[in-house]
Amino acid sequence: MDDARLRTGEEPFPSRALPIGSPGRKSSGWYGMMMLITTEASLFVYLLFSYFYFAIWSGGSFLPSELPKFNLSAPDTAILLLSSVVVWWGEKGARKGSHTQLSLGLLAGIVLGTIFVGVQIMEWADKPYQLNTSSYSSLYFIITGFHMVHVVVGMLILLALLVWSLLGYFDRQRHAPVVIGAIYWHFVDAVWIAVFFTIYVSPHLG
Repeated sequence: MDDARLRTGEEPFPSRALPIGSPGRKSSGWYGMMMLITTEASLFVYLLFSYFYFAIWSGGSFLPSELPKFNLSAPDTAILLLSSVVVWWGEKGARKGSHTQLSLGLLAGIVLGTIFVGVQIMEWADKPYQLNTSSYSSLYFIITGFHMVHVVVGMLILLALLVWSLLGYFDRQRHAPVVIGAIYWHFVDAVWIAVFFTIYVSPHLG
């Protein structure tokens, strides 16, 4: 049969479109990401619980003499929230089959994430204490450091998605990796809201 196709000029194996597979919440990757997020969220719950435990039972001696400022943390928070917006916008492009919108959204998310990391490093350098100075400083650097690691991992995920988008791997039906990667990035941003409130806002509330 294949020899007959070759003699007539036909392809021995006609090209067919790849199967779509399970999209969105039906994909196995979506459930895997949900389990990962649950595990990572538990880690931050323990860390933030430790912070409040020391703050409550230290009799007021836990916090440093100079309370956290908002001159860098507030703009940094706005930058990270904006990154979620642009990644969401890029994800909408994937659902519409727009490679341009998807690629621009992912690229903007990576750029804003890089800015966030840079500002966070500036704030670390501006602190008058170090990791081993006190229980507060230890928790401050550990909590923000763990979050920084998650931001970097999220940026690597966005970078991989950007490369695949530029290679044309996604279309209107096949974009489950984009949805899964965007969920992780939104999780990272949501965690920062909890971290920001705990470390920067709650000390000013007494």
